[in-house]
Amino acid sequence: GQDIRDVTQASLREKIGIVPQDTVLFNDTIRYNIAYGRIGANEAEIKDAARMAQIDPFIRELPLGYDSMVGERGLKLSGGEKQRVAIARTILKNPPILLLDEATSALDTHTEREIQSALSEVSKNRTTLVIAHRLSTVVDADEILVLDHGQIIERGRHSELVEQGGHYAAMWNKQKEAAAVRARLKEVERDPDVTRQPHSEEMQAAAAE
Repeated sequence: GQDIRDVTQASLREKIGIVPQDTVLFNDTIRYNIAYGRIGANEAEIKDAARMAQIDPFIRELPLGYDSMVGERGLKLSGGEKQRVAIARTILKNPPILLLDEATSALDTHTEREIQSALSEVSKNRTTLVIAHRLSTVVDADEILVLDHGQIIERGRHSELVEQGGHYAAMWNKQKEAAAVRARLKEVERDPDVTRQPHSEEMQAAAAE
């Protein structure tokens, strides 16, 4: 261990990488926004980080590539694209401790799956703390802590918590049911001939969410 009195704020920040719910991007190029994770990184390192974050193909399709401007607070990018830039920035920083603070909560289910794949890659061989309401993002965690009003009410692995049938299990079942109904809604949108009536109430509830 290390005496906390010897730990400076600067050294602590160097060891921690954060991917927040609301990504902060500068009104500059994509290259600059990724490179901000580690000032002085070379072009190859920046592009390697972008590939790991699954944003490199998108960047290469842009007319100016990595020199493309993201706009004020990244307004020229979608939510998923901004999150990937933030993940690339964190990968480039290469911190031993990673904090994911509701990193996918504002994304649609399809984008969340893609982002989660990138997050799983960056989490390898690191201490990773995940704050999430979407339980699909923590199913592979070594330990899950369930909080209620700031108190730990349950803890364990995903399978253990589901078997306990407590607060976590109730949340998991509810989210799983909602995901199934959303999938049904998409099926109806693709094929209008699909019978709607048997699922009408559930679909209305999912749409309301």
